[in-house]
Amino acid sequence: MTEHPAARPLSGITVVSVEQAVAAPFAPRQLADLGARVIKVERPGGGDFARRYDTTVHGESSYFVWLNRSKESLTLDLKSARGRQVLEQLLAGADVFVQNLAPGAADRLGLGAQALTERFPSLIPCAVTGYGSSGPWADRKAYDLLVQCQTGLVSLTGSASEPARAGVSVADIAAGMYAYSGVLTALFTRATTGVARPVEVSLFEALAEWMGQPAYYTRYGGTQPPRVGTRHATIAPYGAFTTADGKDVLFSIQNEREWAALCERFLKRPELIDDPRFATGAARVAHREELDALVAARCAESGSQEVMQLLDEAGIANAGVNDVPEFLAHPVLSARDRWRDVRIPGGAAVPALLPPVDLAGTVPRMDPVPAVGEHTGRILAELGYDATEIDALRADQVV
Repeated sequence: MTEHPAARPLSGITVVSVEQAVAAPFAPRQLADLGARVIKVERPGGGDFARRYDTTVHGESSYFVWLNRSKESLTLDLKSARGRQVLEQLLAGADVFVQNLAPGAADRLGLGAQALTERFPSLIPCAVTGYGSSGPWADRKAYDLLVQCQTGLVSLTGSASEPARAGVSVADIAAGMYAYSGVLTALFTRATTGVARPVEVSLFEALAEWMGQPAYYTRYGGTQPPRVGTRHATIAPYGAFTTADGKDVLFSIQNEREWAALCERFLKRPELIDDPRFATGAARVAHREELDALVAARCAESGSQEVMQLLDEAGIANAGVNDVPEFLAHPVLSARDRWRDVRIPGGAAVPALLPPVDLAGTVPRMDPVPAVGEHTGRILAELGYDATEIDALRADQVV
């Protein structure tokens, strides 16, 4: 269906974002997907340093292309009085302000939540921090892998002999997701009560939420879950097994019905159903090595397609262990028409995935990724600056 842009849920909402890297840009991009106008404030010259993380997407950074579609880029020197004046003018007409400035910088610039709510009572400030704006670590810098380490996530990932970082920026992504939902909640609260409430999300506390299950397991079990590679620390069998054609197939047994089906229809060993070594979930974990050896021997007898077909017939969830090229060609993404072309600086079009939430009657916004400062002149003109004033700001490197 064709949808008029004004019908998008956040049409009419303006977001000003002093953002860089991953966590803070992710939240406004999701707001832009729903129709919000997002004005991204960048440093004059280089802009967001994530633009230079790599050059793989026709010369642009893969991170930046992913996180910054549908935004407008305004360059602004916030250390200058005239730059802060421009920002003040923007905030006077904005609904949301997102920032992930270095620890203490927001307060020094007068952009802390308390100062902003005093000057702009209807503005929703959103701060994305490393370890929170208070507490003993408020002044520490935080990056994704540092937070993976501090929350203990790295101690859970990898093999028994070596820990490993998660392959994507999970702390950044978690913080960006919670900032997004927090801003949506604050917008709803403002609409229903008239009160604009500040939002704060830290990378550490966002990922700490994701550590809930291992935290409970460790606190009450006396030891933390072990690192087991593609296996599951507390469920067995659950992991990847190599088949006769050299490809890995991952599957899991979630309950006793599935265990019985695995024994009868895949292993062809119905006597194992009530074997005391494997009869319960806890017993299967305790005898994981014996059980995995049985499963591995059976998988090695058949090719990957046959193994997956037999598991399907037994009602057991399974998957081939894909690499990234196989993910990009995944039949679900093509059959469900999940790809859309998005323009990047320089004019090339690249495929981008639609947002994962399908809201009935709403077509997500998938506008271009901006060049550094691409919209500076237009935004300043909207604020009332004439051509001479804009040229002067450019000459003085304020914008």
